[in-house]
Amino acid sequence: MSDKRKKSREETEKFVHMVAEHNGWALNPDRQFLDTLIDGLNVNFNRYGFYQCPCRDSWGDREKDSDIACPCVYNVPDQKEHGHCFCGLFLTREFADSGRTPGQIPERRPPEKYPD
Repeated sequence: MSDKRKKSREETEKFVHMVAEHNGWALNPDRQFLDTLIDGLNVNFNRYGFYQCPCRDSWGDREKDSDIACPCVYNVPDQKEHGHCFCGLFLTREFADSGRTPGQIPERRPPEKYPD
């Protein structure tokens, strides 16, 4: 991939904040954890050319991984059921206001979507 398509960490952090604001979501309040997720998204963008979920194994192919492009297709159902996404990056405002900490939730991505 050419340097032209690479994203800086600052651009990735801006992306995460814009997505959250646009959707009315909150970000994980644990700054160290949030930074780790942003770093993972940044690495994945620079590796694959799109913001791929930092919490899941990838094919490294935009078409095969379209379900886990951030924010992934599982994000809204996870937030509706658990108050946050699988990674714990995006939280509903209600969950964030409750002061609870995101925890482990069941994986919605079907096993056949994962690389062998």
